[in-house]
Amino acid sequence: MSVNLLYLEDFIPGQKFSHADDEELSADAIKAFATRYDPQPFHLDEAAAAQSFFGGLAASGWHTAALTMRLLVKTLPIHGGIIGAGFEEFRWPRPTRPGDRLHIEVEVLELKFSQSKPHQGFLKHRVTTFNQDNQPVLVMTGNLLAPRRPQADNG
Repeated sequence: MSVNLLYLEDFIPGQKFSHADDEELSADAIKAFATRYDPQPFHLDEAAAAQSFFGGLAASGWHTAALTMRLLVKTLPIHGGIIGAGFEEFRWPRPTRPGDRLHIEVEVLELKFSQSKPHQGFLKHRVTTFNQDNQPVLVMTGNLLAPRRPQADNG
């Protein structure tokens, strides 16, 4: 199946894209990620997690962010890939838990065409990652570097 790669001109403010993960997040996956990248008791051990701020096993916020990135790559087929150019907002309104199935919604907020590098610009966007109950578990607003459509493609 072929995917049409998008250029900056293909986006418009207010446009939304979405994608759902086909995997349920397991406790084992949460613990494996935490063991390697965020080894804190509330990510590694159910008993310790039950006594923590989270009141139960919770995925690392960075695990949620990594899963969000995987979904973002599947959602926005930008020519040249997803290249971050900084975040303005990055927050976790609630924990991601074992059994969660994540999906994202990406909203295009603004387009900025570079004056100094006319072959590229920035796509300001908001990504909201939701669990299966449509509760947000991650909200991030930032900018992506996006190429402009080559002049030869403009006709």
